Amino acid sequence: MAEISKRRRIWGWWFFDWASQPYHTLLVTFVFGPYFAGVAAEYYLASGLDAGSADAQAQVVWANCMTIVGLIIAFGAPLMGAMADVSGRRIPWIFAFSVMYAVGSGALWYTMPDGSNMWLMLSAFGLGFIGAEYALIFINSQLPDLGDDSEVGEISGSGFAFGYFGGLISLAIMLALFVEQANGKTLIGMDPLFGLDASQQQGTRFVGPFTAGWFILFMVPYFLWVHDDETTNKKGSVAEALRLLAKSVSNLRHRTSLASYLGSSMFYRDALNGLYSFGGVYARLVLEWDLIKIGVFGIVSVLAAAAFSWVGGKLDKKYGPKPVIIVAIWVLILVCITIVSMDRSQIFGIAMSEGSGLPDMVFFGCGILIGGMGGILQSCSRSMMVRHTDPATPVESFGLYGLSGRATAFAAPLLIGIATTVTGSARLGVSPIVLLFILGLFLMRWVRPEGDQSR
Repeated sequence: MAEISKRRRIWGWWFFDWASQPYHTLLVTFVFGPYFAGVAAEYYLASGLDAGSADAQAQVVWANCMTIVGLIIAFGAPLMGAMADVSGRRIPWIFAFSVMYAVGSGALWYTMPDGSNMWLMLSAFGLGFIGAEYALIFINSQLPDLGDDSEVGEISGSGFAFGYFGGLISLAIMLALFVEQANGKTLIGMDPLFGLDASQQQGTRFVGPFTAGWFILFMVPYFLWVHDDETTNKKGSVAEALRLLAKSVSNLRHRTSLASYLGSSMFYRDALNGLYSFGGVYARLVLEWDLIKIGVFGIVSVLAAAAFSWVGGKLDKKYGPKPVIIVAIWVLILVCITIVSMDRSQIFGIAMSEGSGLPDMVFFGCGILIGGMGGILQSCSRSMMVRHTDPATPVESFGLYGLSGRATAFAAPLLIGIATTVTGSARLGVSPIVLLFILGLFLMRWVRPEGDQSR
């Protein structure tokens, strides 16, 4: 087999971001998530709840789903990373999780508008989401192989930018050709493509198969250009993997910077995932946006994420990832405070006239900052992890990173669910995200800018 150039391997690695981003852009945040929130709200409204209680209960259901998925990912991520390290193989794991991604997302076509099978569809969504997150752990572990410490920040940032651009294109296609408005037409005024029935919201439901097909198509360059370093016949056992994992966790007490970084990223990445998971739901339930407006909001947000991720990679290369992460967290804290303090009738307690467009404009601005700072935060975070990664066990190291990103993945949706239940408000329900960002910012104090790769 001819040797694959470094440039082609980097492009292959970037194609995973391009292929997988629609799960987050289309399913979690801007199309399926808000669609499901609307379906669930109508289901509970029909069951006898008033409008406010139905909206709150719909957000609780979504929160419970994300909580359960987060727990599964948290407990499985580090073990599978250790298993891959003891066996020396990554590609087979990525392929298996890619199958989960495709099957779970494709099944969302069957989400009925009356909510009759919403629990089954939440299970399918969870299956695909778990596949996407587990695959990402193994993908991230390949980053140290693509360049040295002076290069990985820019490689990571460019990868996220490329991925967000893919999410942008996929979202634009869905809005233009498939997602129905109230009049049954798409954003460009045509019937949903392929004769899909707008009355049954088949154009919107097509987001599931579309996401699956997109992923399958664009994973081809990845599998062609990115391979395991060498073929190995080692067969790692679960016991061996558990011993490696236990050793890594035990060693954290001697590595203050790594332990602090894992703790910090545990909180701020959970907060960021909470923003992504509930941003579209918030727009649907609090600001009463339809899917088209949410989709346009998504285009603006994803475009900002792509641009800022690229810029973030440049800043990472010049200043290092730590100061860039800190600035991004501060901006997101201010954004969250703004979101919690507004609805259709007021902003920070200042009453708005009926029909005012100011809340919409403010939330659009927040969307730009969420997308932009979120892109920077993600790209710089995995660059920071490379500075703390043992070259001998990169998958297991990124398994710990995956654990830190998902160990409390249930916390944001759980706290949002509790806050929503207690307050009876979908708006106030997202307030716990602010606390998570603050905790992450506090723990960054003990993270060394140059990292720590010693054992």
